[in-house]
Amino acid sequence: MNPSPAPAPRLWIRNPQAAFTANGLDASGGLVVSAGLITEVLAAGQSPSEPCQETFDAGSHVLLPGLINTHHHFYQTLTRAWGPAANVPLFPWLQNLYPVWARLTPRDLELASTVALAELLLSGCTTAADHHYLFPAGLEDAIDIQVETVRRLGMRATLTRGSMTLGAYDGGLPPQSTVQAPEVVLADSERLVQQYHERGDDAVIQIALAPCSPFSVTKEIMAGSAALAERLDVRLHTHLAETLDEEDFCREMFGLRTVDYLDSVGWLTDRTWLGHGIHFSDAEIIRLGAAGTAVAHCPTSNMRLASGTARVLELEDAGVPVGLGVDGSASNDASNMILEARQALYLQRLRYGADIPVERALGWATRRSAAVLGRPGLGQLAPGMQADLALFRLDGLRFSGSHDPVAALLLCAADRADRVMVGGRWRVVDGTIPGLDVAGLIVEHSAAARRLAGG
Repeated sequence: MNPSPAPAPRLWIRNPQAAFTANGLDASGGLVVSAGLITEVLAAGQSPSEPCQETFDAGSHVLLPGLINTHHHFYQTLTRAWGPAANVPLFPWLQNLYPVWARLTPRDLELASTVALAELLLSGCTTAADHHYLFPAGLEDAIDIQVETVRRLGMRATLTRGSMTLGAYDGGLPPQSTVQAPEVVLADSERLVQQYHERGDDAVIQIALAPCSPFSVTKEIMAGSAALAERLDVRLHTHLAETLDEEDFCREMFGLRTVDYLDSVGWLTDRTWLGHGIHFSDAEIIRLGAAGTAVAHCPTSNMRLASGTARVLELEDAGVPVGLGVDGSASNDASNMILEARQALYLQRLRYGADIPVERALGWATRRSAAVLGRPGLGQLAPGMQADLALFRLDGLRFSGSHDPVAALLLCAADRADRVMVGGRWRVVDGTIPGLDVAGLIVEHSAAARRLAGG
């Protein structure tokens, strides 16, 4: 008879310097973690209800829920700060980059995804959504490559099976070499959901369906993806209302504004989250809120491309879930979630005023982002939640003289976590990712970037 497995050791993360729980609970005494879950949240002076086999003294750390990234393009780490696209808005930016991206190989994607995920993890991010829509010849297994990369880094991810079906020959922006037939897209989408999609609060990999944007896909693939997502019970993602050029394109191509277009193809539902969501009218914001459609706010990318500023407070007031995304590293040039929260705070203060609290921006990066991805078990420090945590030290020069530890994270520009836990397992220790050869990764990734840009 086999002996019963030993119970998972209970870990007390003890007496943090400060804690943001995203829900009003007092975690100044720390947390108890067991079997991948937060089992207790302790106020100052409290001790665990049962003995803990392990203790981590967090007296030098600010404790947060793991940050959650709702919109990214991992492959774009290979085209950061590329000269021909450095100083132009979205449409010419895309037209310059599409031919470069069309040369992407499977190894390129693996390297690019590893770099993006490692950057995110080191910034305190534990869950990331990636929008991958490039499937040139030879890269048909792109999402399979990403699944293995996520598992190797020990993070959680919503990997979206993107698509482009409207090429330049038919009035779209992408080159024909990056366009796929709708039946190919839908068949592969179903395969990926059946093979990889996990359900439940502890899911590591989830799959969503994500036609790229109004100017790169047909209404046929939008409607087909919506029907398939409903049948398979998965989420939907696309870019929408990012620029005024996109709005003009929708009027000319479809005879509709962006939200009317979304509604016409069956996407105005609580299954959908939208990348950017900047240019909505008052009436459209109300419709989005009534439908429960969510928005991934990407402040750095929106500023870099001068696309505009999302109306985050009005969206939230209307009932729209809003989270944060770093967007692709060719329009952000970084993959850093804690800095994205800072950028969101400042951009939204510029729009609405200086009384937006730091805690609201941290909420966008945690609990609200979890809602955008349909992950209610993530984004908070509370009993029963997944033990996904980020711990930051404030002992660097940039923090000297700071007083409020939680405010200092954003106001003094924290950019690197000291410890990160995913599902009860430490994935960042002392500011490094155990087992990852970062120096070797940089060498190979940089060489791939040079080759890709060089043609």
